[in-house]
Amino acid sequence: MDPSDLREIDLFTGLSDEQLAELIEAGDEVPVKPAINLFEEGEPADYWWVLIDGSLQLVRHVGREDSVVGTMDVPGRWAGGFRAWDPASVYLATGRGRTPGRVLRVPATALRELFGKWFPFGVHFIEGLYGTARRIESTVRQREALATLGTLSAGLAHEINNPAAAASRAVDALEDASGSLLASVGRLTRTGITPVQFADLEALRREITTTTAVPDAITLADQEDLLIDWLSERQVERDWLIGPTLAAAGVDLDWCGRAEALFEGPALDPALEWVAATVSMERLLAEVRESTRRVSELVAAVKSYSQMDRGSRQTIDVVEGLESTLVMLGHKLRGGVEIVREYSDDVPRIDAYPGELNQVWTNLIDNAVDAMDGVGTLRVATRAEGAEVSVEIGDTGPGLAPSVSKRAFEAFYTTKDVGKGTGLGLDIARRIVVERHGGTIDFESVPGNTVFRVRLPLVQS
Repeated sequence: MDPSDLREIDLFTGLSDEQLAELIEAGDEVPVKPAINLFEEGEPADYWWVLIDGSLQLVRHVGREDSVVGTMDVPGRWAGGFRAWDPASVYLATGRGRTPGRVLRVPATALRELFGKWFPFGVHFIEGLYGTARRIESTVRQREALATLGTLSAGLAHEINNPAAAASRAVDALEDASGSLLASVGRLTRTGITPVQFADLEALRREITTTTAVPDAITLADQEDLLIDWLSERQVERDWLIGPTLAAAGVDLDWCGRAEALFEGPALDPALEWVAATVSMERLLAEVRESTRRVSELVAAVKSYSQMDRGSRQTIDVVEGLESTLVMLGHKLRGGVEIVREYSDDVPRIDAYPGELNQVWTNLIDNAVDAMDGVGTLRVATRAEGAEVSVEIGDTGPGLAPSVSKRAFEAFYTTKDVGKGTGLGLDIARRIVVERHGGTIDFESVPGNTVFRVRLPLVQS
């Protein structure tokens, strides 16, 4: 290798032939061979690698798999060498040959000496810049991650608390209902009830739970008053409890008359109490079943969202990820947000990294809700487009101003106050879609209709 090999590379613009010769002498030429690693993720970054020709893949171990996070395919692209400025630095990814070529490998210590000789002020400047940027980035990312985790955790806790509290209340009420049921059975046996009478009573109870419609609120209140008066006239104990329970189950005076015809005298009271207790227990058990079902759905949504117990790259249903994201952000979607789902039936499964896509959906949906200030229509749509799947997230907010539209995908750009949002900018969302999945992301925005559109290939290259 001689200076002419480096002269046409933009990275070395401004260096003299003597300086290029010193750089070449300090390092050595290393061939690039497909599928052969030049440096390993996590090892000390003792060398500076500059691509002369060919190409490299930058690979990181994510979860249980190796994932390509970048490509060095333009002469002058470089990696490593961080120990020239930070003794504790390691390679952030593995450099793996993609196509045949060569790189210039320079020890970090030699790089530091050359920079100190050529650019003494630059060495101090880079050291300060590197240390400051590293500290700031670490602090900001940690705080953003904690803020996001806190927001999602609080929302999830609220989502789970409602059905859990309902189940707890229903279980407490079940204890009272079962006590009434057992007490009424004991009282019935002491009245000398016959098996035929009990079978008739069971038939009346089945009429309530299988065929009677539940009345509306006004009719229910009137029906409660009628039943309480009817029970009071017949000296039924606890009429204030039995009456509302029977009324809520749709019982009318005709039904009560038929029950009275079966049980005259002291047997009527325990018979009606038994019916009311069984009706209450059925209703409470239904509440427990529905509440626990809801908790199970939330847990399943969290597992789907976080991709627990799954490989990082999978064949997935995009709709599943969108739905789990809507569950995770449920605390922000109440009140004035109407969700319109437009899922096409012909959308195929795609090859993707679902955990990362869920981050993209979280960012886009969260931005849409914030843009509407919590009031408006959120539209989530999917459809097949040839060899791609298209996902659209739309909102009815005021739209993006032209100045914001120009910078929407710019790194570190945000219009949100500190502590708001997910901490995942549109720049990172674009990187996940474009670089990780080979897709595209764009948007159209006018007042009252902003749509972000993500297109993903069915199969990863």
